[in-house]
Amino acid sequence: MPREEDAKLSRRAWVATTSGVIAAGLVKTQADAIRLVAQEAPEGTQDPTRVPGRMVSEIGTRAPAEQPRRLIRAPALSSSSRSPLADLMGTITPADLHFERHHAGIPEIAYDRHELLVHGMVERPTVFRMADLVRFPQVSRIQFLECSGNGGGVYNRERMPTEVTVQRLDGLLSTSEWTGVPVATILREVGVRPGASWILAEGSDAAVMSRSVPLDKVMDDSLLAYGQNGERLRPEQGYPLRLFNPGYEGNTSVKWLRRIEVTDRPTHTRDETSRYTDPLGDGTVRQFSLVMDAKSIITFPSYPYVLPDRGWWEVRGLAWSGRGRITRVEVSADGGRSWADAELQGPILPKSTVCFRHLFEWSGRDTILLSRATDETGYVQPTVQQLWEARGLRTSYHQNHQRAWKIARTGEVTFGLGELV
Repeated sequence: MPREEDAKLSRRAWVATTSGVIAAGLVKTQADAIRLVAQEAPEGTQDPTRVPGRMVSEIGTRAPAEQPRRLIRAPALSSSSRSPLADLMGTITPADLHFERHHAGIPEIAYDRHELLVHGMVERPTVFRMADLVRFPQVSRIQFLECSGNGGGVYNRERMPTEVTVQRLDGLLSTSEWTGVPVATILREVGVRPGASWILAEGSDAAVMSRSVPLDKVMDDSLLAYGQNGERLRPEQGYPLRLFNPGYEGNTSVKWLRRIEVTDRPTHTRDETSRYTDPLGDGTVRQFSLVMDAKSIITFPSYPYVLPDRGWWEVRGLAWSGRGRITRVEVSADGGRSWADAELQGPILPKSTVCFRHLFEWSGRDTILLSRATDETGYVQPTVQQLWEARGLRTSYHQNHQRAWKIARTGEVTFGLGELV
């Protein structure tokens, strides 16, 4: 039998109550009455069948207990935020959790006033408004975007941190469904002159962020993106228009795009000379390290998780490559001495993240978990020692080496180099 104090929550009582309060003019709508009845529910009521739920709203919300947050670094206008990769489901990053990287803050730009100038080595220099661009054939692709500095601030031989989350380590990575018009479509519209081999892309932010991109690349698969995950780009992601170069380092995908100049050589802008270059071990510097090499990271178990019991556990993670599809991911539970193939979860798309899973039995001993990815070109994710030998210790970009998690006998998981001691 229902408790006496719950009687007023019966359907008959609820209908009577809502009708009464509306008739009495105490509330204006039935929705207000529903909220009133819900507020009068006795404290501690846990049964959702006894309390009217909230009504629909114009904008959906997450459950109160599900509030993932980005890790923010904002010392000045040059700022960033990192996606909580270990808390996400699948491969798509919600738009409000997509990582950010800005060089002079987020500009406010009106959609109907924004213009894109395409000029240089073209037959018909043209200014496109947003209304013009959306009339061209539209395409959508699911692909990742990654800052080339991802992971660069963690690996250090002299002072290796251990309390490092997946978010802090590799959170400058997100995957979205990008929608827009292929750059090739627009360049064919204006007519590219013979001898052209590069473009310069320039943004509308206060940094006037600009990068040189090979013409072959933009004619292959680059987008003038104005949509992300089913909605218009958000201001943080370049509203109303950005360049998106699949598989290339993130800052070539210039946000708030206002100008494309077709050229016969790279422009050597500030952000591809003083920054975003790779010092090598022999003392030289590599410029235009554009493609993001194959990479993977275990998202579970990872810091700060503590394994409560020995036995079988499912290792989960993400893998991706700017060169194409991931074809294989291996997992090691002994610091790289032996490897086992992980299961890849479809769809396995080019230049997109893919989920991998692998069962391993934890014996309760000190353990080091590693993962390594192989892409369709045959490229294999290197160890950190291999990366240091090839690149030296000074570089801050393109650190795609294997990530390691140490499981102590207590079950505590911490970050490490990948060596059993």
